[in-house]
Amino acid sequence: MEKTDQDGNGDGEDGVPVRYNAQGKQKGKHDKPKPWDNPDIDHWKVDPFLPSWNEGGMLEESSFCTMFPQYREKYLQEVWPMVTKALKEYGIACKLNLVEGSMTVMTTRKTKDPYIIIKSRDLIKLLSRSVPASEALKILDDNVQCDIIKIGNIIRNKERFVKRRQRLLGPNGATLKAIELLTGCYILVHGNTVAAMGSFKGLKAVRRIVEDCIRNVHPIYHIKTLMIKRELAKDPELANENWDRFLPNFKKQNVKRQKAKHIEKKPYTPFPPPQLPSKVDLQLESGEYFFSAERKAANKWQEKKDKQAEKAAENKKKRDAAFVPPQESRKRSKNSTNLDFKGTSNRVALNDVTAMAASIKENIKNKGHQIAAAGGVESYLAAPTTFECKEFPQKENIEYTLAQATIKESWLMG
Repeated sequence: MEKTDQDGNGDGEDGVPVRYNAQGKQKGKHDKPKPWDNPDIDHWKVDPFLPSWNEGGMLEESSFCTMFPQYREKYLQEVWPMVTKALKEYGIACKLNLVEGSMTVMTTRKTKDPYIIIKSRDLIKLLSRSVPASEALKILDDNVQCDIIKIGNIIRNKERFVKRRQRLLGPNGATLKAIELLTGCYILVHGNTVAAMGSFKGLKAVRRIVEDCIRNVHPIYHIKTLMIKRELAKDPELANENWDRFLPNFKKQNVKRQKAKHIEKKPYTPFPPPQLPSKVDLQLESGEYFFSAERKAANKWQEKKDKQAEKAAENKKKRDAAFVPPQESRKRSKNSTNLDFKGTSNRVALNDVTAMAASIKENIKNKGHQIAAAGGVESYLAAPTTFECKEFPQKENIEYTLAQATIKESWLMG
């Protein structure tokens, strides 16, 4: 519900009607027309500083001091002339104190840009954190910012911290190089801090990647998202649309871990546990303490012999186990396999030796009756072969019968 002003005319300053919201406050108090603002203006663009904007210079001297580790002393001595020359162009004086181990930057009367002292402070901060001077001097540019990300206090376990910091670097620095290319920032991982230089947008992405990596979120997920965003930014049709439908949604998977063994606590008692009996107490209880040395030696030898006997019996049992026949899987029935003799209908089990012998005798007896009825053994013999013996002409021709052994075998076996 809108209300007009108390005068009733409904007009404020410059004839603009004054409106009030439901709480009685003036609505749109600061919504005034801005003729100098139009859609073509880039609000994120940083214009370079011109000395004509501040011809009078600085009224007061400002200075910043930063300590550096001892191992950086030699390198800073070598590059300090280059740093002094670069800062002199902006009217900034610098001082290197090797006794105290500090670097100081301060404004002078020639300083025109009021923000250059903040840039100089970032410069010496990067130099103290092992950033090369050639990269650190780029911070003096208006389009380059820096961010020092502290990662040492995110996780307490030292070994886990080292592993996750190495995960940020990747094999041969491949992961770090990919992040630098996608964000357009220079990144240096050193100790418990990560130094980054680049644009505000890139620094925001770098900080998120670094902190999530230490919190056990692999950088590859962010790298994949940045690659998709870079391809979507090339399409002008998708410039004003929501990109959430194109971005991957990674779900966190909890790895199953072994549960800690729960040890039940014993009920609390104010009294200490009973003392265990010592070796002497056990000997006194059994009476062994009062034995003579010879009897103690005899008892010890007997115990040794008993142990040896038990061990020998156990080993013999293991050796005899190799000679025990294994049990068959199924028992063979008595009539499972039969022997069929030619010329008879009787079937005899192989495992019944008595029945087999009786059957053979019966077959031999029956075969003898058949031979007698047929005319004797001569009917089974081959034709007699006669030949003249030249060595003994006075003797008569001798008849030889052949194959008697073969005939006899065939007669017996049927």
